[in-house]
Amino acid sequence: MASATKEAPRKGAKEAMKDTLLTPRFYTTDFDEMEQLFNTEINKKLNMAEFEALVAEFKADYNQTHFVRNPEFKAAADKITGPMRKIFVEFLERSCTAEFSGFLLYKELGRRLKKTNPVVAEIFTLMSRDEARHAGFLNKGLSDFNLALDLGFLTKARKYTFFKPQFIFYATYLSEKIGYWRYITIYRHLKANPDYQLYPIFKYFENWCQDENRHGDFFSALLKAQPQFLNDWKAKLWARFFCLSVYVTMYLNDCQRTAFYEGIGLDTKDFDMHVIIETNKTTARIFPAVLDVENPAFKEKLDELVVLNQKLIALGDSTTPAPLKTLQRLPLIAGMVSGILSLYLMTPVESGSLDCVDFEPQVVY
Repeated sequence: MASATKEAPRKGAKEAMKDTLLTPRFYTTDFDEMEQLFNTEINKKLNMAEFEALVAEFKADYNQTHFVRNPEFKAAADKITGPMRKIFVEFLERSCTAEFSGFLLYKELGRRLKKTNPVVAEIFTLMSRDEARHAGFLNKGLSDFNLALDLGFLTKARKYTFFKPQFIFYATYLSEKIGYWRYITIYRHLKANPDYQLYPIFKYFENWCQDENRHGDFFSALLKAQPQFLNDWKAKLWARFFCLSVYVTMYLNDCQRTAFYEGIGLDTKDFDMHVIIETNKTTARIFPAVLDVENPAFKEKLDELVVLNQKLIALGDSTTPAPLKTLQRLPLIAGMVSGILSLYLMTPVESGSLDCVDFEPQVVY
């Protein structure tokens, strides 16, 4: 009997990034529960008119002809050298992985909900179209640097994180809205400061971010359709937890990659705080509670976490013997847990109103 061999990426493909707590994750959910949530026979009060308005928005496919490359891409990539080249490759890889993760989840939801709720299923399928388009565009960008991700291999090799539907809604809503604010902020900055426009992919962010915004609006509608996810004390606790998880992850990730943001003329921490504040304002329209991110203590605590995280990374890269590393990690991890808990326990901002977020097609610039 032949021995089993571990499948490897196709020849010439870039090896996938190492999986850590801060890398983009692939998600799966309880598809049976999801079918029950959107079964119109069980939930007769579902506002299908809102979903039908949304599906019309997605069918319009405003960005159908937007993601068209030109010779500028390869020429710009060839001019990026040294450490900045490595940083750009990592940016493209992380972004591609995140978009592809969304594609896989949305595609499966579209397939599983097709009989139960064809309208909601079609929206998921159309969102998977958008995410596939984004991932493909980013992977083409990697080819400018003579690399590519083997997305087929990534589908099979990557570990999947299970979230119940309620948590998928919270996490994905936040992911789409924070993506919008990241993209539009970078676009506006580079439009005002063209000398930092090192690579033309950023010129596409103005229209690109509207896909993220529409996706977020859909998840807002999904949450409104399930008021039990928004209207009790447990919902408030979970809403704050997911806000904190998303904000802290972004802040720690970006502070590990300040060279990228400085390379395009941004101050990493100022950029992140702007994105967090704007995302929090948007999220407050639907979540029953959000974090008080404009309290100066919030940023101070984030910066303390950055210092602890940097020490953990340095320790991991050191030649210290493994048993000693484990002992030295303990106070650092305890400090991070304590810091995150103190952020969570800050007095929250009561927010959210199911009445104030009736769907309107939005183009926000």
